[in-house]
Amino acid sequence: MEFRVRVAHAGDAEAIARVQVQSWRSTYTGIVPAAYLRALDVLERTKGWMTVIEGGQAAMFVAESAGEVFGFCCGGGLRDAQLGGTEGYDGELYAIYVLAARQESGAGRRLTERLEGALRGQGVQRILTWVLKDNPAVGFYRRVGAVWVAEKTIEIGGEMLVEVAYGWPIRNATNVAE
Repeated sequence: MEFRVRVAHAGDAEAIARVQVQSWRSTYTGIVPAAYLRALDVLERTKGWMTVIEGGQAAMFVAESAGEVFGFCCGGGLRDAQLGGTEGYDGELYAIYVLAARQESGAGRRLTERLEGALRGQGVQRILTWVLKDNPAVGFYRRVGAVWVAEKTIEIGGEMLVEVAYGWPIRNATNVAE
């Protein structure tokens, strides 16, 4: 199925929130507490993504097919440059989600390439992303050339979970103007 990747706009906030909530529920079952996953709220997430999009706090892209958003990513400058092990990284992939039915379609790679192009335009040379250690999508980051950088413990839904940073140098981006 054909799809395109484009810059996100305010009208995408609800679709982005829906993708995020559905992705969390399908990816993190058995990893993140079930009560936390059940409590995820599309309306609340919509408001948060609207703030991000309208505030220009991050470069943000969506993957869509037939007018339906099925994936997105966003990123920008490194949020916690003081964390040990992250020296030499100046950008961050904050979030990337693709609905389970559309994974393995190339959308994740294309979203990542678009973000890399946008960040390269801001002078970023090396990016990282934080992923729950038990996330089954860890292989995706390795396939884009990422290596383990650091780890930390975070709290989600009352449980302490290990989050791992993977980092890689920005490649030459394609389709940046789409």
